[in-house]
Amino acid sequence: MGMLCAVSFNRYGRLYYLDPGELRPQVGDKVLVPTDEGPEVAECVWAAQWVSDDTAGFPKLAGLAEEEDLRRDELLRRRKADAKVAAKRLIREHGLPMKVVAVDHVLGTPETGSDRTTIYFTAPHRVDFRSLVRDLGATLHCRVELRQLSARDSARVQGGIGSCGRDLCCATFLNDFEPVTIRMAKDQDLPLNPLRISGACGRLMCCLKYEHPLYQRFQESAPAIGSRVSTPEGSGRVVGHSVPRDSVTVRLDADGSRCSCSRASVCAPRQAHDQHYTP
Repeated sequence: MGMLCAVSFNRYGRLYYLDPGELRPQVGDKVLVPTDEGPEVAECVWAAQWVSDDTAGFPKLAGLAEEEDLRRDELLRRRKADAKVAAKRLIREHGLPMKVVAVDHVLGTPETGSDRTTIYFTAPHRVDFRSLVRDLGATLHCRVELRQLSARDSARVQGGIGSCGRDLCCATFLNDFEPVTIRMAKDQDLPLNPLRISGACGRLMCCLKYEHPLYQRFQESAPAIGSRVSTPEGSGRVVGHSVPRDSVTVRLDADGSRCSCSRASVCAPRQAHDQHYTP
């Protein structure tokens, strides 16, 4: 067992879980989170509490944010806002088909040199932005990098609300994008309407993969639609499946009525087991 707390760098942004160590931050406290660029200020959104999981692999908080850390964080936010405004203006002037998604700014140190601004953007194709980088460097007076994001990465960075009404999975808890195929939608009997099975990024929804293994296991053992089965209410033909309920719908031969039976009660292995062991 150990203690964990959750922090976020932006309001309603992705949560990061850390070991508080000797600290006991409360909700709303500003804390320092270790990053590759040094400690960054984040807000505690889940107070430190004991959990049953092993916390040995979680990073530790670097401490509580002091006044100097808060002033540095405010300076970073102003630099990011200024860079975003300048980037949008210069993109319009250059007539480039680019959309600014996010901006990151790193303050320079004697070891790293001058400040560095990274601008993340999306575009329908590869863009020649060499002249744009020169103008951005002259405007912002720092080293500028431009990085093109894919549709999924853009949704992760920007965040948003999915069709389910919840925050996007990629912006909250998903660490990696696993392959999602149209076959997963077909196996779950979902309408192949792009508007129904596409996420905010325009690609297939990541959540199509969540329940797919359940549907695969069901299809491996459940009788196919059209096959004849024996049910506790009599023999009949399978006319439907209900994977969430783990049941099948059977039209009875006796009177044509329909009944819902559990998958286990109509599959051949279970019936053979009951016949052998039931006295």
